[in-house]
Amino acid sequence: MADPAGPHPGLALLAVGIGGVIGSLARAALTVALPHDPGTWAWSTSVVNATGCFALAALLAVLPPHRPYARLLVGTGVLGSYTTFSAFSVDAVQLLDRGRAATAGAYAVLSVVVMLAAALAGRRAAARLVRRPTP
Repeated sequence: MADPAGPHPGLALLAVGIGGVIGSLARAALTVALPHDPGTWAWSTSVVNATGCFALAALLAVLPPHRPYARLLVGTGVLGSYTTFSAFSVDAVQLLDRGRAATAGAYAVLSVVVMLAAALAGRRAAARLVRRPTP
């Protein structure tokens, strides 16, 4: 049974911190595996954000709210440090800086569409696995 006062702040921070180490290392590994030059399409950022959106939506669909430490560890910690809106934004600005406005626009629009689709797919896949209807 969950504590009505919520998770202990110290334990919550510890869970997020441990998860953050794991997520940031996974993100760094993908950046090394899929490098890109500034001003070119950032495939590593796209892969990271799409898989992170899928995983977070799936996690929230199956992990009950009365498991706050698991949600903090994996959701906020691992997936929060794994995905990156800031890198996506910088990648788009670098495309603009290189005079590639059309590519920057396509990168921004396609990223948002793909990330939303990944989140929807993650939620639906998780619901099917646990046989819960999706809203």
